[in-house]
Amino acid sequence: MKTKTGRYSGYIRPFSFVIDLIIINVFSIYMTDLSTHFMFFPLLITAAWFLIASNLGFYEVYRYTKVISILNCALKQGIAFTLFCLSIAFFYSEKSNFKEIVWFTSVALATIVIVKLFIYYFLKKYRVIYGGNYRTVVLLGNSKSIEPLRHFFTENPDYGYKLIKIFDFEHDKRSQIQDFLTFVLENKIDEMYCFMSDLTHKQISDITYFADNNLKTLKFIPDEKQILTRNFKFEYYDYIPVISLRDIVLDETVNKVIKRIFDILFSILIILFILSWLIPLLGLIIKLESKGPLFFVQKRNGLNYKEFNCYKFRSMRLNDQAHINQVSKNDARVTKVGKFIRKTSIDELPQFFNVLLGDMSVVGPRPHMVSHTEMYALRIDKFMVRHFIKPGITGLAQTNGFRGEVEIDADIINRVKYDIFYMENWSILLDIKIIFITIYNTLKGEEKAY
Repeated sequence: MKTKTGRYSGYIRPFSFVIDLIIINVFSIYMTDLSTHFMFFPLLITAAWFLIASNLGFYEVYRYTKVISILNCALKQGIAFTLFCLSIAFFYSEKSNFKEIVWFTSVALATIVIVKLFIYYFLKKYRVIYGGNYRTVVLLGNSKSIEPLRHFFTENPDYGYKLIKIFDFEHDKRSQIQDFLTFVLENKIDEMYCFMSDLTHKQISDITYFADNNLKTLKFIPDEKQILTRNFKFEYYDYIPVISLRDIVLDETVNKVIKRIFDILFSILIILFILSWLIPLLGLIIKLESKGPLFFVQKRNGLNYKEFNCYKFRSMRLNDQAHINQVSKNDARVTKVGKFIRKTSIDELPQFFNVLLGDMSVVGPRPHMVSHTEMYALRIDKFMVRHFIKPGITGLAQTNGFRGEVEIDADIINRVKYDIFYMENWSILLDIKIIFITIYNTLKGEEKAY
């Protein structure tokens, strides 16, 4: 039985992070007396370790990362962490023993590096022996161009890449490209690698379009003499440069953790302080005006195109078109209380339950009805890219005027443009900014809020 590709990959970094925190806290208790002098010392060193690691990318270890890079990053992490602990000892301990602090951080870091390297080499052996934790790949280009990468994939099974097929240009290039795309789709290939100098700008654009709209990872191998005109993300497989066309910031585990913690805390506050009294109040008003449930539940597409139940306060009378047609201006289906809660966006508040459950984020691309997702995927370039991250209650597109009903194609095209920008430029400060703008726009009133 074959192991499912990447089945446990998402747990490796969080697991490593938790183990490291246990190590530094246990060692700090047994090797220093700072915990007795300063009760917040464990909390401080945990926060410091996390912030330093986030800045240095200490947990950004990939299957192609070199051991020397891991050790180099560990050295920087150790120096910065030691300096922080020394400063704490200097300010908060009456009898600061700097030798004791250095010994503690050195032993803790050495232990952490040993654990880190053990996980690193264990995964390499696991890929070779059991064939697990691998990713299926295909190559496109002329045979001479792609030979170095072919050799890398076939001679280094411990990296976890399984080369399925090579499409070279010894025959008709156009038909090979078409066969390449068809093969990727039919065989559920994980990653596509193309040699840039063998393709025209149009062919690169077509392949990129295909990858974006079918949720495939696409990477280009540059020619040594090529000058790149945009900020691509470089990765190195051994000594072979590989370009990743789209760098999604939220793919990084640290950023995922930060965003998830923020989502949980923010949604709990809204549920406790607003929804706890608003649900019974609105429930009474909504049911007095029209028959039907308090909540309107609708299937929508989320992360990786998976469907989930999206919750809203019911704002319409029961009708057969609710899951098919969007609400338009002066829509007869909308109730009196429905007009108010839609105008003030109160109808969206139950989606904080979706956030708490993990189906959505507070900020992200707005999810669409399943029928509309299928329609836009066929009509709008790069529409499917939005599903690389969790959908949000509000988003960058919504704060820039592209919310509500899609009247013309330009509405959804611009929505996708802002969503892609958000994915590639995310930060927690951007999320906070979007939330404040959303609150401001809601209080001010928006033209398309109906």
